Amino acid sequence: MRNHPPIKAIQAFEAAARLSSFALAAEELFVTPSAVSHQIKLLEEQFGIKLFHRIHRAVQLTDAGRRYAEEVTGAFNRIDRATKELGRTARSDILNVHSTPSFAGQWLMPRLARFNASQSDIDVRLNATYPVPDDLLLQGIDIDIRYGMRRLQPAGTMVLPFPPETIVPLCSPELADGEHPIRSVTDLRHHTLIHSEICLIGWRDWLRQYRKVKLDISRGPRFDRSFMAISAAVDGMGVLLDSLLLVQRELESGKLVAPLGLEGPKVQGYTFNVLKSQADLPKIRAFQDWLFGELERDAIHFKHRSEN
Repeated sequence: MRNHPPIKAIQAFEAAARLSSFALAAEELFVTPSAVSHQIKLLEEQFGIKLFHRIHRAVQLTDAGRRYAEEVTGAFNRIDRATKELGRTARSDILNVHSTPSFAGQWLMPRLARFNASQSDIDVRLNATYPVPDDLLLQGIDIDIRYGMRRLQPAGTMVLPFPPETIVPLCSPELADGEHPIRSVTDLRHHTLIHSEICLIGWRDWLRQYRKVKLDISRGPRFDRSFMAISAAVDGMGVLLDSLLLVQRELESGKLVAPLGLEGPKVQGYTFNVLKSQADLPKIRAFQDWLFGELERDAIHFKHRSEN
């Protein structure tokens, strides 16, 4: 066990060394000069070394006392800085969230204001860099939102799947009602097909339910991020096949339409990943409950739209 000197003795020594006076140190610490002298004497006896020269009513640090004072004063200054920093940050928790770029930009960012309003004591730090290391959760990330199951998370990770996503053709309203209106699958023959290469269902997969329809899926622009493919569809470059989860804003604003309806094949794409040892932290639990509540609200919204 470490032989720590009493904190009161260190406080008395630091004040006396800084002020070069037992009396002034006593005044600062709201004790008597004799109390300061007693505490410093305890230090000297504990270490068997003199810290001050007593010259009549004045005191002066010995060489050993000066070296000790430099270290102690530095330590007290670091404590002061740490205390001030704690006072600035103690009112909020920082929640570090990593997400795939498309989910972050298309779904999460438009809704973060609602989370902030409901959890004013939590500040979200959102990271959407790519590619990411496999052990992301072990590098200071609280929550990792991933797409697909290509990489295994480290041991001790809790993986919660999102609700299934619906994949449908999407395009600009001008394209859907233009020179070659899109009213059936065969109408897609007159249009450029946009390929969202990261989507778990591509045009080849989607067309398996329409075996009599032949489309040229070898052509068309290709994007390795959904947000880029969505932007291309908004700009009228062609018809996109992607998830309704990512295009709610564009559908609500009329920038995109689903010309063949809101029903389609479903995939299990996104997952919510968190270390089991941290899963019950209030900030993580609050974000988890909020996120899955928002996803459930989206599912109900699209169900009502498809029924009407």
